[in-house]
Amino acid sequence: MSSACPAKVQLCAARLFKFGRMTSRIEINPAVMLGKPVVRNTRIPVELLLRKLAEGATIADLLDAYPRITEEDIRACLAYALPIRSPTKLFIA
Repeated sequence: MSSACPAKVQLCAARLFKFGRMTSRIEINPAVMLGKPVVRNTRIPVELLLRKLAEGATIADLLDAYPRITEEDIRACLAYALPIRSPTKLFIA
């Protein structure tokens, strides 16, 4: 990644590198959806799928709505989101 890429894109790319198995399912390309993480070979943002799951959609609902994705793609989206929301440090008062 060049230094011209936004820091957020670089951070997302670093997460994908760290979680190598997801790189086959999730991609970040500044030319696709402005660099948002998407399901590889689609323009379906990870954020969209996560939002729909949070709103109560099931995996089956998503597979019906987006026939180009697989259950493994959805699981990769969930795995991608885990380090974003899980705490990296434990503070004890």
